[in-house]
Amino acid sequence: MSKIPVSDKKIIEEFGPHKQYTPKEGFKGVEEPDKLVKTHCCFCGMQCGIQLKVKDNKVVGFEPWREFPFNEGRLCPKGVQRYLQNNHPDRILSPMKRVEGVGFQPIEWEEAMSKTVAEINRIQEQYGKDSFAMLSGVSLTNEKSYMVGKFARVALKTKNLDYNGRLCMVSAGTGNKKAFGLDRASNNWSDLKHAEVIIVAGANVSETFPVLTHPLWEARDNGAKLIVVDPRMVPFARTADLHLDVRPGTDSALYGAMLKILVDNDWIDQEFIEKHTSSFKEAIEVVKDYTLEWAEEITGISAAKIYKAAEMWGKAKTSFFLHARGIEHHTKGVDNVLGVINLVLATGRIGKPYCGYATITGQGNGQGGREHGHKCDQLPGNRDIENPEHRKYISEVWGIEEKDLPGKGLSAYEIIDAIHRGEIKGLISICFNPLVSLPNNNYVREALEKLEYYVAIDFFLSETARYADVVLAGSLQEEEEGTVTTAEGRVVRINQAITPPGKARKDSDILKELAKRLGEESKFNYKNAEDIFNELRVASKGGTADYYGITYEKVEKNMGVFWPCPSLDHPGTPRLWEDLKFKTPDGKAHFNPVTYKESSEMIDEDYPIILTTGRVVSQYLSGTQTRRIGKLVDQYPEPLMEIHPKLAAKYGIQDGYLTKVITRRGEMTLPANVVDTIREDTIFIPYHWGGKHSANQLTVSSLDPLSKIPEFKVCACKIMNTNEKAPDSQKSDAFQSLDN
Repeated sequence: MSKIPVSDKKIIEEFGPHKQYTPKEGFKGVEEPDKLVKTHCCFCGMQCGIQLKVKDNKVVGFEPWREFPFNEGRLCPKGVQRYLQNNHPDRILSPMKRVEGVGFQPIEWEEAMSKTVAEINRIQEQYGKDSFAMLSGVSLTNEKSYMVGKFARVALKTKNLDYNGRLCMVSAGTGNKKAFGLDRASNNWSDLKHAEVIIVAGANVSETFPVLTHPLWEARDNGAKLIVVDPRMVPFARTADLHLDVRPGTDSALYGAMLKILVDNDWIDQEFIEKHTSSFKEAIEVVKDYTLEWAEEITGISAAKIYKAAEMWGKAKTSFFLHARGIEHHTKGVDNVLGVINLVLATGRIGKPYCGYATITGQGNGQGGREHGHKCDQLPGNRDIENPEHRKYISEVWGIEEKDLPGKGLSAYEIIDAIHRGEIKGLISICFNPLVSLPNNNYVREALEKLEYYVAIDFFLSETARYADVVLAGSLQEEEEGTVTTAEGRVVRINQAITPPGKARKDSDILKELAKRLGEESKFNYKNAEDIFNELRVASKGGTADYYGITYEKVEKNMGVFWPCPSLDHPGTPRLWEDLKFKTPDGKAHFNPVTYKESSEMIDEDYPIILTTGRVVSQYLSGTQTRRIGKLVDQYPEPLMEIHPKLAAKYGIQDGYLTKVITRRGEMTLPANVVDTIREDTIFIPYHWGGKHSANQLTVSSLDPLSKIPEFKVCACKIMNTNEKAPDSQKSDAFQSLDN
């Protein structure tokens, strides 16, 4: 029988109004908190330092943490408001079970745990160990990320574990490992301010990483030239020296053409290439016919602009290349990343002061979360689960036989496919909302309905959790100790500010209890988060992501430690590759030939417009947290469709009028936001909402063959004018300032 998601009405009846929460009168005594806790913001990979005000075991406000070296007290709109989620009436305060036709009902932990373990055992006995899968997330701390990987393989004994970083960082990670043998930003952000040229590709920095704009503006003030590659003129691009409005899906053609220009004009570092790299000839052979005329036709960028970008990059003495999801969310996301790295290597600007390359991490612990073992192909320390030596080492750390350690499993979207095929019958999720965040989400919904048992660990009832049989009340970031790793590779402390409310429990305690009931208590006998971290240190020792020399005390004393840090007396590594010895088998950085390929779905007569998706300043990922913070909701209450005036005029679409967007997978209706800051052949929809407001009803589920990341940034669509004006609430005054 298909599961019916619990409706908003049922949630309201059981747990109170589903609405954003803004205190009307404030909290008593907020001016005099019981304590001030130094920690980090839970939104985005910058992990800005923040001090949380605590009164009566509630977070009631914040103060800037001006001493923290990255943000120096600065916070973005999400950071300023992040404390408001803590006291939201939607908070899950006890375990719940689904009662068909009634909704969710609170239950005791004993019933929730007994039911869950009984269903895990039943399904695995009937269908095999791998028939029960786990989906995790990289807003978890390093400790919980590590623990999830161990729990799935040692307690659940399944190979089918993956995480929502599969939707974020995996193309960059794959490319970094192919080129450098290690997956981390090469420099800390302080190097940015002294670079002569900075390229930012596929990263709407001003809205998605606002605090990072400060070192970029410092660089500009010091004379740096800024180049932005994006199909939209995002706010940061408006003051850049050069904006390359690339046609979505053609990034590798742009970088290939730029590489050819560098070679043709001898704007390369021949000595560096000869001594410290391999496969340069193979890389330039592929692009030898990439003329400017060809690149202009493919990318939609004028030949003059492409040449100018290559010239600015080629002639600079110092430079920095930053990119994010805009070039990674593609079926050739890894190719795009390798194309960027080829430009960095060709000019030899890496491992030197003020010269670098970095992926801007999107999720809260997107860096640390992809290092310690809750990816389907990974073990702690960024080890390879199919490497016999790596398997042997981790098995010894975990106290199991190597033969009992499961092998490589399915990636996140492949798990959804396997549910449809009937191969996976049960699922446990934590910190993952796939019904909003995965592409073609009507297909995802059908998969959730097919599961024989689904248990979700969460602190709010997400769109996905509404399909669960049991929901286990988990913890917010501020309710548990731990560490996270920032986008620049700095390991920082998350200090516990409060305890979970009601009957909610720490995530780590939930996993420990499940492991105990599954017969593996001795493998999860941790007294606290530091115990978990100390085991993580040992598990990572000798891996490319080596945390062995990092301790809680060391992190606190130095306000963070950069990995790799292989020994207790090692200071950490803010800048990689200064010795020009890379982590590849031959010790050299590898060029990789990149041939331009078309996207999986191209426009045609039936679907003539490109749809691309992304984030907005006031929302975070699937919106489970930020859509419950009133002021953030007010700033961007519902998704809008950005469309160029010329394209809007062609279809008779007016600003603020409802427009239907249709792809081969679904359709949605939303207000048009007519702006001249987007390509004429492209529309943009943000993806932070669920249900009828979900952009991922439309997106295509094609995957990069290497990274298995979905192609969120390109699909073909058509639009229809409804001639109906949107309600005023859907295009509030807040948007007028964004339009102008």
